[in-house]
Amino acid sequence: MSILTTLTRMWLTRSSRPFLFRREADESLPYADLSRLGLYIHIPFCRSICDFCPYCKVPYDAALCDAYIDALKEEIRMVGQQHTGRTEVTSLYFGGGTPALAAHRIGEILDTVRQYFTITDGIGVELHPADVTIPTLQTLKAAGVTRISIGIQSFQAKYQSLLGRTAVDPAALAAALAAVPFETVSMDLIFALPGQNYEELRADIDTAFRHGANHIAIYPFIDFTFTESPLPAMPKQEKRALLDAVTAYCQEQGYHRDSIWTFSNTPGARYSSMTRENFLGFGCSATTLLREQFKINTFSVPDYCRLIREGRLPTALTLRFTRRQRMIYWLFWTAYSTRVSAAEFEAFFGVPLQKMYGAELWLAKRLGYVTERDGVYQMTPKGAFYYHYYENFYTLAYIDQMWSTLRKEAFPEEIKL
Repeated sequence: MSILTTLTRMWLTRSSRPFLFRREADESLPYADLSRLGLYIHIPFCRSICDFCPYCKVPYDAALCDAYIDALKEEIRMVGQQHTGRTEVTSLYFGGGTPALAAHRIGEILDTVRQYFTITDGIGVELHPADVTIPTLQTLKAAGVTRISIGIQSFQAKYQSLLGRTAVDPAALAAALAAVPFETVSMDLIFALPGQNYEELRADIDTAFRHGANHIAIYPFIDFTFTESPLPAMPKQEKRALLDAVTAYCQEQGYHRDSIWTFSNTPGARYSSMTRENFLGFGCSATTLLREQFKINTFSVPDYCRLIREGRLPTALTLRFTRRQRMIYWLFWTAYSTRVSAAEFEAFFGVPLQKMYGAELWLAKRLGYVTERDGVYQMTPKGAFYYHYYENFYTLAYIDQMWSTLRKEAFPEEIKL
């Protein structure tokens, strides 16, 4: 594990205690009274497996997919029945994998969700470019989907080849998106690919906005240890120059930045399943974040389905937060939006942010990472880069280790991070 992330964790939690994930028999999920609760549903099936993708996924098989969807609906019922009445949630996001491979069943999944939850702020679904067709989009819209995110990665032929992706036809995308409009159409792009330069990335951004996107996500390429991608990581200084240049370009164009890597050209267009205080996750590998606990489901599709048939939740591991651990988790993912509100922190934890992390915030301002106005800390471009830089260490030290273990063991006894 990275010494940097370990020392940071120890300093910010004021403790040497690691994040300890264990197997537990307790299946209770106290979510009914939580505010700003979100939902996430994972559908792991793909037509082909991309080498660079770290997420839980398996090759598509129609029969297995149908059995999985049946189990998924039952998991939603099992969790939903833990509390009486319908719980209000802000949003629901389908990720994968390629959720659109189950587009014909998204409607019945949502019908199950609506028995237990009231969604107030939209439903999003991730799409492979091959699924951006008028019939598929119509099916999703009829089910109630309001936001879509398309995994373009790059419009450049050489980078599509590097990533093992097929060519994308921007004109065909634009025609389908014009025929079936959505509140948000986000397109994912990858930066920091080997040899990638500013002009190429700027061209991808322009192409996305010209062909139907009103929102883009520019994610960094991260070399996970368990993926089979042969691509090397871009050196730090080149990556910073590229991120700074792209950020400056988007700001010059008047695009609104709503997180470290996302920009929109339309007021209200947004797509993020990450910046939520609490959420429930359904499906294999899905995570659940509550006030005092973090849970992650098994990565094994067969074991996921088996446990549901046995009437048990498919939780692989559970972390019970200390108060300080929960605080830094809240701060880390809230900062992804580029802003942290002291009032929101105090509302969540019942203690002033300055009391808990006043010295760290003073230092962050002195170093030029954030500015502060009326209790709101806004990340500067310099701060955004170093957030990204640290997030890379966090990903490799924590997420990489956890996912690597869970890909090999359906139910490990424990993981210390």
